[in-house]
Amino acid sequence: MTATLTHLTLPARRDRAPVDAPAAERAAHDLLDALGIDLTDERHATADRADVRRAAHPAPVQPDHVPQRRRLRRARRRHGIPFHSLCEHHLLPFVGVAHVGYLPGERIVGLSKLARVVELFACNLQVQERLTTQVAGWLDDHLQPKGVGVVLEAEHLCMSLRGVQKPGARTVTSALHGLVRDDPRTRQEFLALTGGSRG
Repeated sequence: MTATLTHLTLPARRDRAPVDAPAAERAAHDLLDALGIDLTDERHATADRADVRRAAHPAPVQPDHVPQRRRLRRARRRHGIPFHSLCEHHLLPFVGVAHVGYLPGERIVGLSKLARVVELFACNLQVQERLTTQVAGWLDDHLQPKGVGVVLEAEHLCMSLRGVQKPGARTVTSALHGLVRDDPRTRQEFLALTGGSRG
């Protein structure tokens, strides 16, 4: 089976217009100016920095699928993938690790690409629940595996710095599809490797 994939970019959110990077840079400049930051000082020229533009336009993922010449029955997993994203509700970071795995169908993808997919969706303004389902959905759509498991654990600075102020508290979300959800043994094996028994 031949597997090809076109250049992948972050899919447009149906409920949000595409990011206007110049307008975002102007808004960042205006906010810093309103807060009294001296924008003539190069140390504070964050609105023009490349990382601001990179956040608005994350690098695409170009997965190179490998057709299977022999059946792989074992799950392919990456655990503890570090990620960071920006909460769309509070504009504060949430930081954590992702555990991603799938049971191969006809195609497999390099394990490094699992981290790239997490990074792709984390680059946008996010909520953790949606980030979790987007990573799982990407694997379903592009690999058509027998099962997918994604668990994200993150600390939200909106909880650590404001509100309840509980540093170290972690939020856990999961998305389990196919055999990872429906087969108790497979589900337990995946969740045990992530350090919990979520479902």
